[in-house]
Amino acid sequence: MLISAVVYRDGHRVAEIDPPDIHRYLAQPGNLVWVALRDPDPATLEQMQAQFDLHPLAVEDARNGHQRPKIEDYGDSLFAVLHVIEPVADELRIGEVAIFAGGNYVLTVRSHAEKGFQEVRARCEREPELLRSGAGYVLYALIDAVVDRYFPILDLLESEIEAIEEKLFADSSPRANIEALYRLKNRLMTVRHAVAPLLESVSNLSGARVPPLCAALKEYFRDIYDHLQRLNQATESIRDSVATATSVNLSMIALQESETMKRLAAYAALIAVPTLIAGIYGMNFAHMPELGWKYGYAGALGLMAILDGYLFVRLRRSRWL
Repeated sequence: MLISAVVYRDGHRVAEIDPPDIHRYLAQPGNLVWVALRDPDPATLEQMQAQFDLHPLAVEDARNGHQRPKIEDYGDSLFAVLHVIEPVADELRIGEVAIFAGGNYVLTVRSHAEKGFQEVRARCEREPELLRSGAGYVLYALIDAVVDRYFPILDLLESEIEAIEEKLFADSSPRANIEALYRLKNRLMTVRHAVAPLLESVSNLSGARVPPLCAALKEYFRDIYDHLQRLNQATESIRDSVATATSVNLSMIALQESETMKRLAAYAALIAVPTLIAGIYGMNFAHMPELGWKYGYAGALGLMAILDGYLFVRLRRSRWL
């Protein structure tokens, strides 16, 4: 459950530490303690709450999970909840990462997510001059990494909607297209629910009233805000494409039904002509023309064939058959 607990000084890694010693390193000026947890149990969270003096409401949110993406200001610390989205087969698995950031510490709690943030730690350690900014830069790097992971997922959704659009005009099942569009819409809403709430929260970290923890990094958080704007616009564009594709698919279904009805009407007309002739001469009247004609039967059949042939040609030219 404990992935790492590392202390930094002046932007450089000093040592890995044990959880019971965290409060001692926090008491030393110039230190930055960065602890990463994965799916911790309540006892571990209580230990971290005691070591970092975390706000109980933030700890409760991290313990319960299933939170809306947000960034909350607790005065001398910030608490952020981000959705981590991972593609698994044809579905999107939703995890969470809760981030506690204070003056000289960062605590991340990852839940229901496979991929960690080792690359974020490596990035921060490669940039000691920025890591000297403290917990604010680590918070930026973590949020930036989560947001950047949304772009490949949107690329997959864009490729999927393009593939479905190609099937709309092919000989594919309209029902299958509708089901594929509905599944795509559900996955798109998963991304939208992760992106949209962060727009306002991140904007508060780059606007006029910035928390002291992030005051020196306004430009960096503004860059994340720009990325979120792009993601939000992309989700809106894909959603419009899904709505348009659904409308086109329904129109194609109506068109197919219309073509089917036209064919049925054409075949009904071809059957109606001989039925009419046979019905007339099947009436039980004693005095009907040509009843005693030697070639009457063949003539009736020939007349049926000629009329049906004429109708068939006309209907074929009209694209009813």
